[in-house]
Amino acid sequence: MSISTPGGPERRPTVVSTGKKPAAGRPASGAKPGADKSAGAPRQTSGGKGPRKPITPVKVSQGRAWGPIALFVAVGVLAAAIIGYGGYAAFQGSKSWEKRAADIAGVVDFREKDAKLVQGGQHEQGAIKYDINPPVAGPHNAAWQNCMGDVYDAPISNEHAVHSLEHGAIWITYRPDLPADQVATLKSKVQGKEKLMLSPFEGLDKPISLQAWGYQLKVDKADDSRIDDFIKTLRVNASVEGPNANCGQGITATGTTPRDGNQMQTQ
Repeated sequence: MSISTPGGPERRPTVVSTGKKPAAGRPASGAKPGADKSAGAPRQTSGGKGPRKPITPVKVSQGRAWGPIALFVAVGVLAAAIIGYGGYAAFQGSKSWEKRAADIAGVVDFREKDAKLVQGGQHEQGAIKYDINPPVAGPHNAAWQNCMGDVYDAPISNEHAVHSLEHGAIWITYRPDLPADQVATLKSKVQGKEKLMLSPFEGLDKPISLQAWGYQLKVDKADDSRIDDFIKTLRVNASVEGPNANCGQGITATGTTPRDGNQMQTQ
């Protein structure tokens, strides 16, 4: 007995060929990927040792170029130092000489202590007694001590030296027993420079004493940086007769006895 399907004889599906072959390793059309593999089966390596583990990439450490970095830092530090010093110098330059003098450690300002002492113009003949040793101001002889960078190897008259201070000179004094190398250092700061003079002085309580009109600074060593500060700040500035007060044509003789009048004698 034969069984027939509805609608006539049994039909077979028509297969249409495209003329293309499936790519190598790619399943034919209609086939599900992986259909020929067991579900969940791990991929075997050629050695049959199980699944291959992923390889972690190795990071190669690159060393920093410290040379350029160090150079950059050094240039930055130098630039900052230059700018800082320029600002400091500008600030210092904007201060009055009186304030700069007050900033010198150890300086004594007799202008504040005794206004009458620093009046100026008080000429007297003969020996004068001074309360400050060496004197920094007060009555003095009409003749000044030559202060054109003069270096005196013996004591000079206070009365003439004070007149030089009134003209804006700096008078550097030292104990007669000061070591020769320190005396040489002081000479190098004075010799040949206008409105400076140097002489030994008996009875100093410090090895070296500097005088300007109304100011005094005492130090222990000739290489003390305050000596240069004192000279730079007070030379000419401390004058009560102006910057054009004469320091030449003065007394060049040594000795502690004043020469009355304008006896410009030389020994």
